[in-house]
Amino acid sequence: MHCTLCDTLLETMIDSSYFECPTCGALVKDSKYYLTPQQEKERYELHNNDVHDIGYQKFTSCITNAVLENQHKDHLGLDFGCGTGPVIAKQLKEKGYQVVLYDPYFYPDENYLNHKYDYIYSCEVFEHFYNPKKEIKKLLSLLRNQGRLYIMTHVYRYSIDFQHWYYKNDGTHVFIYSEKTIAYISTEFNLSIETQTDRFILFKKNE
Repeated sequence: MHCTLCDTLLETMIDSSYFECPTCGALVKDSKYYLTPQQEKERYELHNNDVHDIGYQKFTSCITNAVLENQHKDHLGLDFGCGTGPVIAKQLKEKGYQVVLYDPYFYPDENYLNHKYDYIYSCEVFEHFYNPKKEIKKLLSLLRNQGRLYIMTHVYRYSIDFQHWYYKNDGTHVFIYSEKTIAYISTEFNLSIETQTDRFILFKKNE
């Protein structure tokens, strides 16, 4: 199997189901453990993503607050992979922001491809990418120059005991990013890192 981000041949496993990429530092699930689309959808439908839930709003607030800080109401945004409860879009729209919704299962209108966006955000989506290289290229093709890409995902750090880490146990998580992976993406796709924490990355498109 090759890394789905950088195409490196994967040979070293970090546990029984994930490879560790020596080039980009990603943790890549062995494809034999991928779920079917129906299994994926059923798993997503179990998520309790109530847009009115204060706890859920707080959980996603790193993206919401960053968008409110960096973007204007006349900017067009894309909620990529919004799921069953697009809480961030709801909060932004209540403040007069323009946001297009897309999710392959729950908001599958592919008209989103016909627009250019000032910002794109994905909340707990990037770890589900079977082909992150393809998905990142697509998102950047939709993003205007100097546009921002807001990503919420749990970044792996080497101090974490991966074998017992909760995040890799979700069957729909197939690609996990390390700090090395974030740096690789920044270089490979000509992006500036404006913010990086263990749960949130903010990229800016340089051209």
